[in-house]
Amino acid sequence: MKIALLSGSIVGSKTQTTMKIIQNKIVAQYPEDELTLIDLKELSVEFSDGRNYLDYSGDTLHVTTTLMEADMILIGSPTFQASIPATLKNVFDLLPQSAFEQKIIGIAMTAGSPKHFLVAEMQLKPIINYMKGNLVANYVFIEDKDFYQAEITNDDVLFRIDKLIEDAIVLTRAYQQVWQAQEDSYDF
Repeated sequence: MKIALLSGSIVGSKTQTTMKIIQNKIVAQYPEDELTLIDLKELSVEFSDGRNYLDYSGDTLHVTTTLMEADMILIGSPTFQASIPATLKNVFDLLPQSAFEQKIIGIAMTAGSPKHFLVAEMQLKPIINYMKGNLVANYVFIEDKDFYQAEITNDDVLFRIDKLIEDAIVLTRAYQQVWQAQEDSYDF
């Protein structure tokens, strides 16, 4: 199975910290799966200009092809001005409308206060649904108070991260079996 982790911001450290924790947990628990961490902070991604995602080059092509080839994507996003960052929206704009079809998508949101928990519900989930993604029902919401010196210190948050990973893996494997059975039934 191909898993992509997308850290959707070029500033701050909390989303990056969260995605590295997720990366370490997946590597330890599911070493047989192919895992790629896309950290936008470490890449130079072009602005979307309407081209086909394969017509880009460099980091932009790496990001788009990695996401298109993934079976499962876990997206990490901070909350900026009660919204998702423009860098993450740009990644979505680089991809075709049905980019997430037959993919399981999970979300880990970071925010400064509990007032921003609806950003995932009102902004990120509708985009993923529009792009045909199959969402893991529960996402992880992490507040500033859950971090201390680039570490997540809230055990409940770490438990929810474990559950997000487990649910995403189980859903991906189950969906792959169902989709393969459907494909096999066509008999041509």
